[in-house]
Amino acid sequence: MPVFTGSELTCLRGDRLVFTGLDFRLEPGGALVLLGPNGSGKSSLLRVMGRLLKPFRGALRWDGALVADDPDAHRANVQYVGHLDAVKPVLTAAENLAFWAALGGAADPMARARDALNRLGVPQIADVPGRCLSAGQKRRLNLARLLAAPAPLWLLDEPTVALDRAAIALFEGLIAEHRAKGGMVALSTHTDIATPGGEELRLDDFAPQTDDDVDDEDVREDAAP
Repeated sequence: MPVFTGSELTCLRGDRLVFTGLDFRLEPGGALVLLGPNGSGKSSLLRVMGRLLKPFRGALRWDGALVADDPDAHRANVQYVGHLDAVKPVLTAAENLAFWAALGGAADPMARARDALNRLGVPQIADVPGRCLSAGQKRRLNLARLLAAPAPLWLLDEPTVALDRAAIALFEGLIAEHRAKGGMVALSTHTDIATPGGEELRLDDFAPQTDDDVDDEDVREDAAP
């Protein structure tokens, strides 16, 4: 089973150094909970882990191989759910999910989509256009992508926003099931989410002391340390 690691990661957004010297390690069945105040880089780290944002310095490795050497293969291993609800308003909930299921290679995307909505407890929204969904329904629809288009690594940025306690409990069960099968989860949250045996990573521990932490002459994205 693969191990996902990051070493000596530095993130630069615009001209602002967000974090530097950050290491992490995720093993099969592992969970990594990102902690820290707003602006400490939790969302940025999740985007770096998914290759949606290139690190300014440092290396990501999947099963020992540099992610930068085959970024397309890495994207196939990742399912990312961010702050924004990626819901096309003119498509029904099932059609939105079927799109993602098809991208994931499902033999019957619509059947996979409807099954995912059932698992998230919202089968009744299958034929409802995205523009008519409530905030909570859109959030469940986005989380259903994790089931409609399975991937070993889940990257979740505030996944429980707009969810009630019952929905959060249901989602916790899905995370536990994913981990039991060897899947990995990295998440940021302001709500307690049960991740038994998971590790915590405090982003403020990697806050830069000064802008001198970055030497432009010594920068190589995804370079081997």
